[in-house]
Amino acid sequence: MIPGVTAEATAPLALRRPHPLWSEQDPDSWVEAAENTVKCLPSILRSKVKGVGLSGQMHGATLLDANDRVLRPAILWNDGRSHLECAEIELTEPRLRDITGNKAMPGLTAPKLAWVRKHEPDVFAKTAKVLLPKDYLRLRWTQEYATDLSDASGTLWLDVGLRAWSEEALAATGLKLSHMPAAYEGTEVTGYMSGAIAAKLGIPKVPVVAGGGDQAAGAVGAGVVRPGDASLALGTSGVLFVVTRVLCANPEEGAHAFCHALPDLWHQMAVILSAASAVDWAASLLRFSAPEEAYAAAQAQASSGDVLFLPYISGERTPHDNPHASGLFFGLKAETEVAELVHAVLEGVAFAFADGHEVLKRAGGACETATVIGSGARSEYWGKIISSAHNIPLIYREGSEVGPARGAAHLARLAVTGEDDQEVCRPAPVRSVIEPDAELTNLYAERLPIWRALYC
Repeated sequence: MIPGVTAEATAPLALRRPHPLWSEQDPDSWVEAAENTVKCLPSILRSKVKGVGLSGQMHGATLLDANDRVLRPAILWNDGRSHLECAEIELTEPRLRDITGNKAMPGLTAPKLAWVRKHEPDVFAKTAKVLLPKDYLRLRWTQEYATDLSDASGTLWLDVGLRAWSEEALAATGLKLSHMPAAYEGTEVTGYMSGAIAAKLGIPKVPVVAGGGDQAAGAVGAGVVRPGDASLALGTSGVLFVVTRVLCANPEEGAHAFCHALPDLWHQMAVILSAASAVDWAASLLRFSAPEEAYAAAQAQASSGDVLFLPYISGERTPHDNPHASGLFFGLKAETEVAELVHAVLEGVAFAFADGHEVLKRAGGACETATVIGSGARSEYWGKIISSAHNIPLIYREGSEVGPARGAAHLARLAVTGEDDQEVCRPAPVRSVIEPDAELTNLYAERLPIWRALYC
């Protein structure tokens, strides 16, 4: 029997946007938040912990000096300042897409270091190690430099097919293997909790496992671990994730091809930068007291009328790879109502996912169903819209809102017990299945070409 979630806790984090396209956080705030969260859990449960798995936001550049001091705020996944550097590093290493399976994009880690090298040369010169967000927490807890291959895939420094760091890709940004942490499969032990941290958190000195980037760990938590399995993440950003048996790349159209958090598996991702965050933005702009009210209003309206919405309020990744892309309401009339605007936002995100699915199909990554994870999983009405735009059923499972944390726990369990990963990572019980609505599918097939033509 695979246990469910026994307890959970959260802690807030602050985001800094000091300039247009910038997005940063203080790495030490991650450590403080993580430790406060752990200490909120019942002490009886903490005393029984046998292993720790880590997951976290991908692509963030955390720069450390030779004494492990943070040199500057971490540059995050949704930071778009390095768009010029993307072209430069691909010119420096023309084989980059072949090596990494991915196109250089501002969201990935390598262009961020190229930007630092150009604009903050003193910081770059002092950089001894570059860590991803969850791996800075690992360092503070275990004193080990380590990462997992799913998270490392999003740096643009990994040979994703070989599952190893690429010296050629690193050289394109002026780095060496010595700047990188050791890379492990997600189920491997990377170190042990230090005595001081274990005592502080009230847990034993247990092994800390490599874990996974948020999307791969979320897939593991949802049981998306077999070739052809798919998940659809409705968080701040949106991700359509398809498991593959081999590397299936389509970098020209902005698809990502990464290692999965389990050995001998890969995955594709189509990433849109604004999913649930677009709904949150609309809810705030239109003066709803909470996003839940906006979802309810859209459901009551049941139509966007003639209004179309481009959800590119934070730029876009798949398929446009344009940090300067902007959002748009089209088709407004004097009689347009607020609920129609919210409905158009839900449809706009659904159309963006449909765009991404087409990109994955062209690289052999079609899916017949998808398990929904993330905060947006709470609105099954939105699921009906997305399902109809894709023309595939969406599966809602118990505990899908905490997928990455659940996946990190599964990966830790596999490392500690040696159990079979297909047994431990079984899908959670089905809560409901949303089938495409034939009438909506036909309507969206007519509206999608018009929607696509709005981007220019």
